[in-house]
Amino acid sequence: MKLTLLNRTSALLTKWTPAFVSAVAVFTYFFPDTFEWVKGNAQTSILGFIMLTMGLTLSKDDFRILISRPIDMLIGVSAQYLLMPLIAWSVAKTLNLPHPVAVGLLLVGCCPGGVSSNIMSFLCKGDVAFSVGMTTVTTLLAPIMTPVLMLYLAGENVDVDAIGMFKSILIVTIIPVAIGFTLNASLNKSNQFKEVKKILPGVAVIGLACIVGGVVSAHGQKIVSSGIVIFVAVFLHNTLGYILGYLTGLLAKFPNSKRRTVSIEVGMQNAGLATVLSAKHFPAMPEAAIASAVSCVWHSISGALLAGVFNLLDNITKRRAK
Repeated sequence: MKLTLLNRTSALLTKWTPAFVSAVAVFTYFFPDTFEWVKGNAQTSILGFIMLTMGLTLSKDDFRILISRPIDMLIGVSAQYLLMPLIAWSVAKTLNLPHPVAVGLLLVGCCPGGVSSNIMSFLCKGDVAFSVGMTTVTTLLAPIMTPVLMLYLAGENVDVDAIGMFKSILIVTIIPVAIGFTLNASLNKSNQFKEVKKILPGVAVIGLACIVGGVVSAHGQKIVSSGIVIFVAVFLHNTLGYILGYLTGLLAKFPNSKRRTVSIEVGMQNAGLATVLSAKHFPAMPEAAIASAVSCVWHSISGALLAGVFNLLDNITKRRAK
């Protein structure tokens, strides 16, 4: 009975992910102390636990397919590091953004994919193994790609902590996914384990809401006072990333699940990293950190919305099939 109730709750949270995450963001703005604890080790632990739940859904076949198609990974990673920086540059030029805001937007575009993108791929039945692979590869390349792209496009020097970034991706992504994958391989024949796995999407949604709440708790006032221009720039950058990412998958003739993943991976950046780098390297440009913080919140909300749209399309297709 308890598992059945949890399964229903998980299904409800998955169905209403955008509304739930948005509600948490609004609530936290008025009551910031609620999620003030989501920072540092607490934030890392939540992200790691979410990635462990995703590892529990992966099988050996997922990784066999991933390893057997290295060109797919090359296409996905290339799209991320080509499209998002160029979109950011184009939006900055088109809207004639002030230099500090443009720097913040470009920094978001030049950062790797974020862990939240893995959650969204998980929620919309995308290719989770491919999503984790893209996030891992783009993050490992970030110590080279992010500074080079920023220097070329923005004329700004950014020193990226390569060792620190590698440790972060190891702790937050690779180790939890590996543990989850190992548990799944060992317990996948158990009916009880199969029932437990049904509640995992709901757990991921709650974790994501906590992360968004933590960001709003820390940057809520700055986000609201940032002005419409910054939000429009962030919205265009993010939305065009989703669209062009999906078209990339379409042109590459990827299956539907992988097209969704490329769309989400390209559109959603590690804006949390961009926020930290902005504050560290551009202290004289507070607008750069604000643009990154706005991106951090909006990417999570828009990613949840996009995952909801993909799930809605699946439901429509199923109804028509009946």
